[in-house]
Parts: sequence; C-alpha cells; structure tokens
Amino acid sequence: MKKTVAIVYGGYSSEAVVSEKSLAGLLTFIDSEKYNLVPVFISRTEWSAVINGKHLPINREDFSFDNEGKKVKIDFAYITIHGAPGENGQLAGYLEMLGVPHSTCPSLTSAMTYDKFVCNSYLRSFDVCVADSVLVKKGRPFDVEKIAARLGMPCFVKPSAAGSSFGVSKVKSIEQMMPAIEKAFTESDDVVIESFLDGTEVTCGLYKTKQRTVIFPLTEVVSSNEFFDYEAKYTPGKTQEITPARVPDDIRDKVQQTASQVYDLMNMRGIARIDFIICKDKIALLEVNTTPGMTATSFIPQQIKASGAKLNDVFTEVIEDILN
Repeated sequence: MKKTVAIVYGGYSSEAVVSEKSLAGLLTFIDSEKYNLVPVFISRTEWSAVINGKHLPINREDFSFDNEGKKVKIDFAYITIHGAPGENGQLAGYLEMLGVPHSTCPSLTSAMTYDKFVCNSYLRSFDVCVADSVLVKKGRPFDVEKIAARLGMPCFVKPSAAGSSFGVSKVKSIEQMMPAIEKAFTESDDVVIESFLDGTEVTCGLYKTKQRTVIFPLTEVVSSNEFFDYEAKYTPGKTQEITPARVPDDIRDKVQQTASQVYDLMNMRGIARIDFIICKDKIALLEVNTTPGMTATSFIPQQIKASGAKLNDVFTEVIEDILN
C-alpha cells in the first residue's frame, strides 16, 4: 500500500511565495507512483490538505485529515517552507513530538541554522571560516559608527532569524546603515551585520543516508545584481548559475569536504545546501540551508541532474532512509 507523503508549504513569512514554487517542483520530483502526494498548506490562520482544489482541515492533534469521511494518516512530511515555521525548527519539533517522520533536520539543528549569527558563531568554534559579524537587537542601543569601523565598507545587513530572500542589503556607506537595519528588522527582531567577502560564490548540495554520503557538483553563482537577492534568484537572466562551478579541482574538493564537515557538525538530515565564497586565501561559509529551494530551476535539482542521478531516485532514497 502506498504511503502518504505530505508536501508541506506556505509558512508565516514573506518567503511563502517561494515555498509555493518549491511545492510545484516537488510534486514532479517525488515519485507519485510510489507515494500518494498531498500538498499541505500552512499559514497563521489555516492548516489544510489541498486535494482537488478543496482545503481539508488538518487535525493538529495527530497531523491527519478527513477526506470524504475517511481519516487519512500522513506517513511522511516533506517540509518545503522557507522561513517560519518550517525552516526554524518549530514544525520539526511538532512533528517529532507526534512521531511523524519528516524530511528536514532535527528541531535544534533547524533552529540553530536558521539564526545566521548563532550558526556562524557555533561553526566558528570548530574553525570553520565565516565572515566577521555583529548582532543588533530591536529595542536595544547600538552604534553604527562602531559597527562600520569594525566591519568596514561595504558590508551586508541581514535578518538574523529569517530566510535569505528578504530584508537583505549591501551597505556601501554609513548613511545607508540605519535604513538597511530598519529594513532587516521588518523580517527579524535580530539583525546580523557581516563584513564583505570578495570572491567567487558557490553552493554545494548534499545528503547523507545510513549507507552513504552524496555530494553534488558545485554551482557557481554570478549575479548581475549587487548580490544574490530575491530579484536575482527569481528573475530570468539576472543570474548565471553554472554547474559544475568553474573552480580548480582542489578548491572543489575543499568546498565539498567543508560542506560534509558542516553537515555532520550541525547533525543535519535530508537534502541540504551550503553556500560558500571562495576568496584568494580562504573558503568562507556564507549560509546553511536546511530547506533549500526546490523549484524546477533551483540549485539542488540542477546539481542532481549534473551528477547524472534521477530526481525521483534521489528523493525516494532520502524519504526511504528516514522512514526506515
């Protein structure tokens, strides 16, 4: 009998629009002949299974739903919410308490990776190279002059506990600092300000099962914008995404080794994507993504294809490893 796999999308943040695009991709990537695929929409006001255009309420006591008088038990949740509550560990914790297997990392891992400052501080303690950074909190005093003196210009201002598509600014002057911080505060009460690293940006997708480690070819990211922002990500022609990346083999190997190390240090699970920047004298980690985008043109599907693997096979392997 086919197991029911819920593809959980939506969420509470601005990135809900990205999540919906990932849902469309996953409905084709996950083998519908092997699994019953059910989109499950989550917002602050609604949790529903979406079947034939109907929104059927989710019973939050056991994450089931009723369809035409029959109770449907969800066997596995593939979480593709970018932002709260899917990427920050809240949904993972809820499912773990109910005993419902899911695709993402354990709740603590998700919470740590979601907060950029916490994640980078933790990984720095293991000698993983990350940008120098300062954390500012809404409602607490901070001095932009001191921050600028420490980090230099340009620098990046980002919501610390949010996704990576909204509220991010590249700041080139002290006058731009406060507006950028206020913009980031619309997405998170904590804002991280990072020093600028100049180099080649690459991203590495990977997953590990009980039997093996799979690390995909790197993708090189060349944006025509100031940085890889929402417009660059989702506007055709704004970004070159080159897979495999045009980097020497020894650099590729180092990036992949570091990605594998980070995966283990963070106790990750399922498919993850880890972003790096290759500078002249170092390879620095930019961000850890526990629920990477899964649109038809997202990095992970590109990398799977470049590796020679089949999308259906990869997602089946990941799901079956967690189920068993």
